Amino acid sequence: MKKYTSLNDIENLSETIQKAIQLKENPYQFAHLGKQKTLVMLFFNASLRTRLSTEKAAKNLGMQVSVLNITNAWSMEFEDGTVMNVNTSEHIKEAAQVISQYADIIAVRAFPTLKDKEKDTAEIVLNSFVKYATVPIVNMESATDHPLQALADAITITEKKTTSKPKVVLSWAPHPKALPHSVPNAFVHLMHRMDVDFVITHPEGYELNPEVTKGFHIEYNQQKAFENADFIYAKNWSSFNEYGKVLNEDSNWMITEEKMGDGKFMHCLPIRRNVVAEDAVLDSNNSLVIEQANNRTFAAQVVLQEILTNL
Repeated sequence: MKKYTSLNDIENLSETIQKAIQLKENPYQFAHLGKQKTLVMLFFNASLRTRLSTEKAAKNLGMQVSVLNITNAWSMEFEDGTVMNVNTSEHIKEAAQVISQYADIIAVRAFPTLKDKEKDTAEIVLNSFVKYATVPIVNMESATDHPLQALADAITITEKKTTSKPKVVLSWAPHPKALPHSVPNAFVHLMHRMDVDFVITHPEGYELNPEVTKGFHIEYNQQKAFENADFIYAKNWSSFNEYGKVLNEDSNWMITEEKMGDGKFMHCLPIRRNVVAEDAVLDSNNSLVIEQANNRTFAAQVVLQEILTNL
């Protein structure tokens, strides 16, 4: 693995999942790989789980870690040919090359604008680092994808499934703010790679990018979608067609214990209690949200391990 910007960078997903699970038994067994190596983590947006889990993963591998919150320092320019006489003071062409001199791996987190679909889909921030950096890039969540979360979800499902081909449902849930498509997109990408019976459910108007969901069944009746589900992954996202807009705040789409049945509940966190899912769901024995968060460390660690091996 030479970089990790999407799940496509994993050649053998099943093998990678098993390697991540094995890391739990001895997280420090590959600490020699990162000796005298540095991970630079760049945050264009705030983070809790991604920052802490990725930093822990790097340190488990013996790496040094530097963290920079870009938005709190200065505005960076990503457009070519721009006359930088207003707000931006650092161009990505210089910044990426300079940071590469301080890092062996660069990890980047940058959210979408949710205003300009074309710009967000182009993944300007992430792809600019891939283009101009001279060291491997890791995606810690970009405008349209979150492959570290998807890998953690793959580990969780693999550990918790009780049948060889479980039924997995991705359900839209209400939220007062317009949220990105990164996590649901990443989860759908994952479902293309796993042996599951997969269904997407959401209100009409909340279809994700059809290029992402191509080949999967969309069920607009949430109750019908949940029938015999082994895993229910709840996540809010804003409209893709009416880009970035909140079209529906129907509380009837909230995940309840009654709807869940015997299914196991998944969510990437943070989650708004009694809006996205009720307390009874999150506090039940079928909630996997804490396990998912824990698996974020081992998802990041196996990715960093594979990259370090190829440096």
